[in-house]
Amino acid sequence: VQLVESGGGLVQPGGSLNLSCAASGVSFTFYRMGWYRRAPGKQRELVASMTSAGIIAYVDSVKGRLTIFRDNAKNTVSLQMNSLKPEDTAVYYCHALQGVVNYWGPGTQVTVSS
Repeated sequence: VQLVESGGGLVQPGGSLNLSCAASGVSFTFYRMGWYRRAPGKQRELVASMTSAGIIAYVDSVKGRLTIFRDNAKNTVSLQMNSLKPEDTAVYYCHALQGVVNYWGPGTQVTVSS
């Protein structure tokens, strides 16, 4: 079972990025899929999540700027990030959860800086 993120990079404040997570080894149709991030010196936080029923949640700091999508047919989940701020700088991790079973991707770096 593997989750692999892509799409991170360096972007100026106000810019956009699209993170993608490709899952393999198991169908994640019935998993809650989510994106976490860990900023330097801070604890990891759940940024956005989508349950198998399509229920979406965002941390307050990203509402209106980040949007999570999932494609069960392709076993992927993505995170469209708009109006990025320097405080969004972090390593972003893809996560899959079902009951007590969970999987993590290795992470992708997002740096927002001028």
